[in-house]
Amino acid sequence: FSFTHSRSVLMNKKTRVGILGYGKLGQFLAKEILKRDEEFELVFVWNRTADKVLKDDSVMAVCLENIEDIPTKEVDLIVEVAHPQILLEHGEMLLKHTNLMVGSPTTFANKAFEEKIRNLSSSGTNGVFIPAGAFWAARDVQKMADRGTLCELKVTMRKHPSSFKLNSPLKEKNAEISDDSEPVVLYSGPVRTLCPLAPNNVNTMACGALAAHNLGFDNVQALLVSDPSLTAHIVEIEAIGPQDSDSDQPFSVKATRYNPAKVGAVTGNATYNSFLSSLIGASEVLRPGFHFCLQIAFLIERGREHGAGSGIPTRRGEGECAALCEHSARGISFRSFSREFSSR
Repeated sequence: FSFTHSRSVLMNKKTRVGILGYGKLGQFLAKEILKRDEEFELVFVWNRTADKVLKDDSVMAVCLENIEDIPTKEVDLIVEVAHPQILLEHGEMLLKHTNLMVGSPTTFANKAFEEKIRNLSSSGTNGVFIPAGAFWAARDVQKMADRGTLCELKVTMRKHPSSFKLNSPLKEKNAEISDDSEPVVLYSGPVRTLCPLAPNNVNTMACGALAAHNLGFDNVQALLVSDPSLTAHIVEIEAIGPQDSDSDQPFSVKATRYNPAKVGAVTGNATYNSFLSSLIGASEVLRPGFHFCLQIAFLIERGREHGAGSGIPTRRGEGECAALCEHSARGISFRSFSREFSSR
């Protein structure tokens, strides 16, 4: 790996960012980018309904009304937080123009699209970055997949019925759930089948399928539960490894992520900062390839150890994070460090 691919690191310039989608997550990211004006420049914000952007004084000046005009914009990183359909229609154009952060990884449940984007990112000059988001322990799952020791992965998501945006037939099934209903299993089966039925809600599961690359979208199992008693988004991850030769018991790990969320919220509170950390981390090293971002705190003391004269370039100088990548067998790398996350 060479740091020569990182324009913003070596040139010590602002990272120019464009945002696709101006829902709650897009608004949060725009606000945070504008606050960090020494590091970032917000080049444009696009939304399917431009009025939503034009009515916001903070971003109206950078409103992009036509997505087809993106190739005319000088931008280092496009952050997609809109909808999988936007990527299906425009992903190839976006990636040919610049680096792309994919906030709707359910799009990769489309085999043809995943293959096209992987090939383009490995053969071109720009990279694809996937935020880990709400998928806890992605690093460990990916390491097991690299070694071929990941035998099974099951991801369970539990949310309040109003937090789901579903397509038929899950939409109708969820609509039948009343406030006093017991939890209802909306879906149980492969992640690939679920993604087009719940494209806005199961990006965490899609991240799991990408991390568990030896199993993939067809063999990672999903369980989607609608529970009217919840005021949080709950993600349960169960990874199964090989059997122990002495005890005949398999290695297993279970992790539960409890993310407080208002009733009706599609994205839980903690996911906003997780996504921001991925954005900051990706901006440190923009390079070709297909990369999986992780949000791991980088110790400030460690950053000082790699200060001036260490040979490790940092975008803002001594005492700040170094951008490091670890390559996997399938060319997915884990961007790991961002100084911002360590203070959150």
